[in-house]
Amino acid sequence: MPLRTVAVLLTERPLAFEFGVLAEVFGIDRTADGVPPFEFRVCAERPGEPLPMDNGVSLTVPFGLDGLRGADVVAVSSTQAKTFSEPVLEAVRQAHAAGATILATCSGGFVLAEAGLLDGRTATCHWYHAAEFAERYPATTVDATVLFVEDGTILTSAGTAASIDACLHLVRREFGADVATRIARRMVVPPQRDGGQRQFVEQPIPTIAAESLEPLLTWMMEHLEEDLPVRELARHAHLSERTFARRFLAETGTTPAKWIASQRLHHACRLLERTDLPIEQVALRSGFGTAALLRDHFARNVGVPPADYRRNFRCSDDTATIPDTATIPDTADTPEAS
Repeated sequence: MPLRTVAVLLTERPLAFEFGVLAEVFGIDRTADGVPPFEFRVCAERPGEPLPMDNGVSLTVPFGLDGLRGADVVAVSSTQAKTFSEPVLEAVRQAHAAGATILATCSGGFVLAEAGLLDGRTATCHWYHAAEFAERYPATTVDATVLFVEDGTILTSAGTAASIDACLHLVRREFGADVATRIARRMVVPPQRDGGQRQFVEQPIPTIAAESLEPLLTWMMEHLEEDLPVRELARHAHLSERTFARRFLAETGTTPAKWIASQRLHHACRLLERTDLPIEQVALRSGFGTAALLRDHFARNVGVPPADYRRNFRCSDDTATIPDTATIPDTADTPEAS
């Protein structure tokens, strides 16, 4: 089902931040930037009545629960509530039965679980709520270590900023990396953090600029076509391999090999979208080396061959020259590539 209509469901005591994320990604007209338009509906059980949010601001929601009908995506926004009316639960069940993709941001997953949609599935939520979630819904496998989980047509995300990652994942899945990157650029956020990245790490991130790996990460982005073994990266950072590995995990939430593989895949996607380079050249420039290895990574991580991806997401001539300004690291949990 194409992503054209996005219906946001607000329950009692919704959280402003996650609603703002949904509105920022799907509710703003970015057609001037080459982003397809979305029909954006905000729905609640009692439309037209003030709905207080967690920050003291009240919204007057224009659509009732019938606004979920026919939506391609139903996004259940985060909430402070833990009990939900049967009409709300039934509306979500019907949307799922009709084939809509169901997205829950943070505690919005409680709505899906209460509706029975997460029985037998794996889901995530903010780590703070994970123990309660697992206790209340034992039929759901809760993974509180990741940013988001996609299980069939249901997508659950961890709290706050992870909602951005889940939304951009949906955009990337439907329209390609370039469209997702354009939205991310306007939001000034990383264009891609994979769902498998950790929600948080135990080690503190360095607070002194000189200790940060950011210069090295930028250098790695500029040399993806080269061999990037850990020993050489550690040498560049003037660290032992063990210390480098710990520091890298603390700053990015993933390993060097997985980070590199993810960046290479992302760069390959952008080359396929923006250039007419042969597949062999795309493989070389993105660091995969051979077309066979590139096809293998696409099969495992994208689900289609590179040629099919290019046909689906090729940029038009008037947008293909937009510069690549994605300098914030993406940390997808893809197979090792170096």
